[in-house]
Amino acid sequence: MPQNEPTESLAAPAVLVEERRLRKDLGFWGLTAIGFSNILGSGWLFAAMYAAQTAGPAALLSWIAAGALCGLVALVMVELGATRPEGGGTVRWPLYASGRLVGTVIGWSVLLSVGGTAAEISAIMQYAAHYLPGLYDGGSLSATGLGVAVALSVVLTALNWFAVRMFARLNNLVSVFKVVVPVVTVVALFLSGTHSGRLTDHGGFAPYGYAACLTALAGGGIVYSVNGFQAPLDFSGEARNPRRNVPAAVLTGIGLAVLVYLGLQLAYLFTVPESLLGNGWQGVDFESPFGQLALVLNLHWLATLLYADAVISPGGSAYVGVAIDARHTYALAKNGLLPRFFMRIDARSGMAHRALVLNLAVIIVFMLPFGGWQDIVSVMGDMYLLIYAASAVAVAVFRAHERESGAPRTEGEVPGVRWIAPVSFIVASEFVFWSGWHDLRLALPLVLLGVPLFLLQQRGGEGPSPRVELLHGAWLVCHLAALTLLSWLGTFGGSGHLPAPYDSVAVAVVSLGVFVWAVHSGADHLRTPPAAALAAPPL
Repeated sequence: MPQNEPTESLAAPAVLVEERRLRKDLGFWGLTAIGFSNILGSGWLFAAMYAAQTAGPAALLSWIAAGALCGLVALVMVELGATRPEGGGTVRWPLYASGRLVGTVIGWSVLLSVGGTAAEISAIMQYAAHYLPGLYDGGSLSATGLGVAVALSVVLTALNWFAVRMFARLNNLVSVFKVVVPVVTVVALFLSGTHSGRLTDHGGFAPYGYAACLTALAGGGIVYSVNGFQAPLDFSGEARNPRRNVPAAVLTGIGLAVLVYLGLQLAYLFTVPESLLGNGWQGVDFESPFGQLALVLNLHWLATLLYADAVISPGGSAYVGVAIDARHTYALAKNGLLPRFFMRIDARSGMAHRALVLNLAVIIVFMLPFGGWQDIVSVMGDMYLLIYAASAVAVAVFRAHERESGAPRTEGEVPGVRWIAPVSFIVASEFVFWSGWHDLRLALPLVLLGVPLFLLQQRGGEGPSPRVELLHGAWLVCHLAALTLLSWLGTFGGSGHLPAPYDSVAVAVVSLGVFVWAVHSGADHLRTPPAAALAAPPL
C-alpha cells in the first residue's frame, strides 16, 4: 500500500475510493501555518485578561504549563499522524484502537466541538461591536449580530469550497498578518510605558493562590487558546511526506504560539493603568481587552489596527476551523456515525463539499444558545480534550499490539511514548477536570449521549456483538462518569467535599487506572482478525 493510504481501506473499498481523491499538496510551511493559524485565533484577544482575572501574574505559569503539557500530548498525536496518516485521523484512531463504542462517543464529542468555530465568530462580533454596537448586547449576540455571524459563517464555508492548495495559500497570507499584529502590539504597549512591581503588587505574584493557575488553564481560556496544535494532524492525509512534515509542523506551531502568548500576557500585566487595579486583577474587565487598553493608553493607531485584526485573527482561525471540521465530518462518515453521503470527496477540488454544508448548519445551531466567547470555549474545549485522551490510549494500544504480534518497529515512532502516553492521558483528564463543575455538568452528559447513538448504530449491524463492543469501550463511559463525580466533589466549582490538591491527585490516580484498563481492552479488541488488520500502519 502507498504510504498515505488509509488502513481501513482493507475493509471498506468505498472509503479508499474517497480517500484517494484527497490532494497531497501540503508541505511543512503549509502545515505549520495551519497549526499556528488555528492556535492564534480569538485566544490572543481575550485570554490574557481572563487568565489575569483568574490567576493574576501567576497566569504566566499557566501559559508555560499549557505549552509543556500540550507538547506532551502532541508527541502522542505526532506519532499517530506520522505512522498512520489519514484525513480526519484524530477521529479515526480511537475507532481503530478501541472499537465502535469509543469511536462513536469520541466522534459524537468531535461533532459537538464543531461548535467551537462559533467561538471564533463570536469573538469577531464582540470586537466588531466597537464600531457597530448593535451586534453585541448585554454579553450576547443580538438578532442583528446573529444574522451577521451566520453570513460570515457562509462566507468562510464558501472560501473552503475550493482545492486544498488554494486554501493553504490564502491561510499562509493570513498567518503572516496574524504574527505581525501581536508582535507589534507587545512592542507598542511596552514602549508606551510600564508599571514596576506588577508581578508582586496587588496581592502578590499569585493573589488567588497557585491552584488558580490550574483553573486558568481551562476556565481562563488558556487550554482553548493553545489547543489548536492538532490541526496539521487532521490534514495528514493531504500532506507530502507526513512522517517528516507533520511532527515538525505541530511542534513548531506550539513553540511559536506559546512565545507570542507569553509576550502578550506580560504586556497586559505591565501596562494596565494603576487606576483600574483598585479591586485587584479580578476587577479589570474589558469587553475588548487589548483594543480598549490601547485607547486608554492613547495608542489610537494601535486600537485601529487591533480592531481590524479582531476580524482577521479569529477569522483566520475560523477559516482553518471550518476546514478541520470538514475533515472531521468526513472521517465521522467513514466511521459510520454519519451517513456515508457526507463522505463524498469532490473529484475536481479534492474537498468534502457535503461535509462543509453539514458543518455550516452545526455552527449556526451552536451560535444560538451561547452568548459570550468564554461560555462557548469552556464547554467546547472540554469536548475536544477527550480526543487527546483517546489518542493517548490509541498509541499505547497500537504499540502493545505490535509487541504482541512481533511486528517490526514502525518508521515515525516517537522515542519515550511508552511513558509519555499515560502521562498524556492523565494531563488530558486533568484539563477536563480543571474546567470546573459549572462547565462539566453540561459537557460530559452531552458527550455520554454518544452511548445511545452507539446502541442505535448496532441494531442489525455487522461486526462484533454490542456486548463485546460495550466491554471493549466501557472504560471511556466509566472514566467520564468518574470525572463528573470527582468534579462535583472537588474544588473547581464543585461542592468542595474533596479539598485541593487531593481532588487533582484523585483524578490522576483514577486516570492512570483507567488508562491501564483501556490499553488492555484495546489490545483485546485488536486480537480479532478484522481489527488487527485495521491496526496495521500503512506500508
